[in-house]
Amino acid sequence: MSMLEWTLQGALLLLLLAALPFALRLERGLAALRRDKAALHENAGGFEAAASGAQSVLSGLRAALDTQARQAASAEALRDDLRFLVERAESLANRLETAVRQGRPLAAPAAPQVAEEPQRSQAERDLLQALRMAR
Repeated sequence: MSMLEWTLQGALLLLLLAALPFALRLERGLAALRRDKAALHENAGGFEAAASGAQSVLSGLRAALDTQARQAASAEALRDDLRFLVERAESLANRLETAVRQGRPLAAPAAPQVAEEPQRSQAERDLLQALRMAR
């Protein structure tokens, strides 16, 4: 071999020795990327589980909101019915008071009697039961 070949081979050897630390650093970086890739896949699985859990919670909240809306509508209907019954009861009470005053002249007040519980109509009983259930 000639001197030129030895010189070229020596230069090649020096270049290979200079590239060796870079190759080692590149290998370490690739190994870290592989580890990070596994951690990334693991975190992605955790994210998917959290997202599906959030989705189920949201569907539960939607169902609760729908139930609440139906109950609110029912309560409004009951409120309107109660308002109607109160207005009707007031007008009936006024009529009854007028009839009692016309039918009975002013007299000495009689001894108070123990009031018996009045007989209630089916509608009144149903309304009272609905109000008790609403509490």
